[in-house]
Order: sequence, then structure tokens, then C-alpha cells
Amino acid sequence: MEESHGVVVVGGGICGLATALALHGKGIASLVLEKSETLRAEGGSIGIHVNGWRVLEQLGIAAELRETANLVTTFHNVWQLENKSTLVPVRGELRWLKRKDLIETLAKRIPAGTIRFGCHISAVDAADPGHGHGAVLTTVDGSIIRAKVLIGCDGSNSVVAKYLGLPAPKSTPSSFLRGFTRYPNGHPFGTHFLRLRGNGFFVGRSPLTDNLVSFFVAFCNPDADLTKDARAMKDFVLEQLQDHQCPAEIVEMVQNSDPESLNLVSKVWYRPPWQVAFGRFRKGAVTVAGDAMHVMGSYIGQGGSAALEDALVLARSLSRAAAAGESGEEAAIREYVAERRLRVTRLSLESFVMGALLRAKSLVAKLACMAILALLGTESLRHTNYDCGRL
Repeated sequence: MEESHGVVVVGGGICGLATALALHGKGIASLVLEKSETLRAEGGSIGIHVNGWRVLEQLGIAAELRETANLVTTFHNVWQLENKSTLVPVRGELRWLKRKDLIETLAKRIPAGTIRFGCHISAVDAADPGHGHGAVLTTVDGSIIRAKVLIGCDGSNSVVAKYLGLPAPKSTPSSFLRGFTRYPNGHPFGTHFLRLRGNGFFVGRSPLTDNLVSFFVAFCNPDADLTKDARAMKDFVLEQLQDHQCPAEIVEMVQNSDPESLNLVSKVWYRPPWQVAFGRFRKGAVTVAGDAMHVMGSYIGQGGSAALEDALVLARSLSRAAAAGESGEEAAIREYVAERRLRVTRLSLESFVMGALLRAKSLVAKLACMAILALLGTESLRHTNYDCGRL
């Protein structure tokens, strides 16, 4: 079977669905190819800072999503070894959403039939210029899909990124245990996001609602033989937290967590900032967005919001070029890449240095990382004070 489409988006995650919705908002139809058989709504929570909420406002779904999550007003920072803590007001809007809520809200706002499930792309090839298409996609069942514009929102192992010649992302060993804990009678944490730094571990805890909190526990230098089973990891985490005299409320939170919500991340994938700064993100009318472009560790909490920004800027660029003739799409992709490169390079650099700081063992390395982060304004969350504009 062979078919042709104007705009094809590979990947039906947050970035792919946001791109389809943004394009729909500009009157541009698209086809989203998702290899899973159903909507990929599993996963934990995702922090959306004010820059991400600005995009959700433009997409018309911010009000609905605000109903699902409480506003976070304060960062509660604790340094266990120094016996020090601070309370820092949050600048702008910050909420933790269930990934499921965000995915399902995006999906129901795009036209029926936009998402094609169970469509696994095995190859991307250059199209014959005479046919007016940007790329030819081949599925695992041998079907051919010709795309005038191709957008890869297919994550860190992106088939579209490989077509563009981008190097594979790098990874670093790490162990993040993530999950949810329910408090039937209400939790006592208010609207504070806790960031507790201990000796070789980091705990984050954020309220989603009055009865539900999201948490993660990260070990910076994990044992290579550490189990990949989340429930066994839970036992290991509890043992470590107790050995390090972690506050009882943290131990109880992990102990009482929902077993079905537990998720273990054994590697942190990232694209080094120099690749983001100089990498080839387009070829004709083919490009990438989200993790396919700039996958980064969750150290600064901007992966999801940056993907939303990509979606808006991409749709806006394509809409401007809609009446520009046969070469308009290539100009739109060029404009999109140029607009996003500096922004995502800076985010990638911040995340990269923050990860290096958490893993650093020498005082010199720690001081160097802290100096770079100070210049970037990481502690003041300068990266959240960004507006990618109107759709």
C-alpha cells in the first residue's frame, strides 16, 4: 500500500500530540504515526513551569488541566549534610500533572483519525524532488507513506533523527525511582515542592492534589548490578533512606506508595549540548522536535515544557509558509530550527551541568559546575521565564 500526506508526525507522545494540536489550531491537517497499539498514557508526573503553561494556554487546554493539579507555590530546599533548609517562592505558575492527564487531554482535542496506532516506521528515505515530497517512510509491514513535511517526535531513539544523521544520544547510569503516594485523609505538605539533597541521593516530592503526591528518589552513583525491578528497587531505596537517617515522612511516603505507579529509570539519556548547538536538525522539509532533538535529564524539569514550545513554534512557522509556494515548507523548517536552537542549547547545557554536579566527587569539579549554573541563573529558575510567543 502507498499513500501521500502533507504533514506527517512520527510519535504520539506529548510532543507529537502537541504538534498535531498546534497544527490543527492553524488549520493544517497532519497524520500522527504511533507504533503503540493504544495511546501511551502510562508514566508518572511531569512538572510544567510557567513557560509550558503559556503554550498550553495557546493550545486551549490550560484551564482543563489546571483542574487536575494544585498550584505549587514554594520550593522547600533541604541539604541534609549541612543541616540547612530554605523556602523559596515559586516565580510564575508551576504544577505537576499526571502524564496520563496531559496525553489524554491533547489527544481528545485533535480531530478523530489523526492518530494511526500500531504504525511502526522501519526506514526513512529521501523523496524524489520531482514528486514534491520531503521524505518516504516505510513501515514494518512494507507500507509506503510519502510526506511533504516530516516531523520526528519519536523520542531519544528517533528513526527520523537517524535519517538526519544525528549521533545517537548518550546515557549515564543513574537510578530514579518514581511513583505516586495517596493520602486518603489529605497530606500535610501544603503547596511546597520538596528538594532534599543527601549523601549521594536526591529526593523530590510535589503535591498533585490534596490527596496525591508525586515523588522521585535518585541515586547519583548507582550500583551497576542494581535490579531493574521497580518493587525490588523500592526495598533498596527504603533501606538506603533509613541508613542515611532520612526524615520519617519521606520513608513513609515511599513505603506507602502505590505499587502500580512505581517506575524505575536505570539510565539518563541526553544529547550533549554541543550536539544541540551544532547538530543537523533539518534536511529539506524534514526535522525533529522534543526528545528527538534535545533529550535531556530531568534535572531542571524542562523536557516536557521545551517539547511544548517546539510544537508551537513549528506550527507557527509552517502556517506562515502555507502560501509561500513549493519551497515554503523548507523555509518554514529552516525558520523553526533557527528559532529553537539557542533556546534548547541553553536548556541542554543547564541540564548537562546539573547532572555533572550531582555526580561530581571532587571539590574542584563541584565548584566549576556551581559557577556555570550561577552564570546561567539556574538557582533562580531563569529558564522558566521564557515566552515562545503566540500560536
